[in-house]
Amino acid sequence: MRILFLGDVMGRAGRNAVAEHLPDLRTRLRADFVVINGENASNGMGLNANHAAALFEAGADCVTLGDHAFDQKDMMTHIAQDARIIRPLNYAKDAPGRGVNVFDAGRGRRIMVLQALGQTFMKRPFADPFSAVEAELKRVPLGARADAILVDFHAEATSEKMAMGHWCDGRASLVVGTHTHVPTGDAQILGKGTAYLTDAGMCGDYDSVIGMEKAEPMRRFITGMPKGRFTPAEGEATLAGVFVVTDDKTGKATSCQMIRLGGRLAQSLPE
Repeated sequence: MRILFLGDVMGRAGRNAVAEHLPDLRTRLRADFVVINGENASNGMGLNANHAAALFEAGADCVTLGDHAFDQKDMMTHIAQDARIIRPLNYAKDAPGRGVNVFDAGRGRRIMVLQALGQTFMKRPFADPFSAVEAELKRVPLGARADAILVDFHAEATSEKMAMGHWCDGRASLVVGTHTHVPTGDAQILGKGTAYLTDAGMCGDYDSVIGMEKAEPMRRFITGMPKGRFTPAEGEATLAGVFVVTDDKTGKATSCQMIRLGGRLAQSLPE
């Protein structure tokens, strides 16, 4: 299976870049399944129903969320109506929607997509992500009930992300980190066959402070005092993510390559 994952879509710039580049990128890579983290797509805070529809129209098969899952109020009801949108497994027990789903990836193949939130350095004390992921990996074993499994681990600490990668090694096709908006350079296949990347980065304008216009974040760092709201940067965006090829018999990764397309960052595409 050929799986494309794109990191956090940041505001209008990120949405525009997805709309511009994803259709051709999907064709070029011959991707069977595309997952996008969309939790910052609506003005940098959450995802609304209209912007979710735009991501699907551009070519996404599944959209994951994160700690800002319900910042846009209409997502509280919309997520229950669209099983293609995945919020974190270990969110509040009464949260609407689902944290995992199994999708048809074509030619009789099934892919399970799940998301969990990290605990380290996060503002709210979310439930244990390792136990939440473990339960789903046992319920739907790789190579038996799923032909591929993708874990989006939305976390702050690189160490916690790496621990999740090793925890899932051999039991998931891909473990990819999101949330920090900075792409890491450690795309690899772990010892037991799981593709891993600490952070996919963002689909957004990198002439920014993690996707926000620079002035206000810099003011707060320098003076310790806020003056205005954070505003998403709207320059040309880079699509950032990872492309993984898996063995259809085992579900394990045979290739793991970083994606950077458009914008300011050095370009990186599979040959």
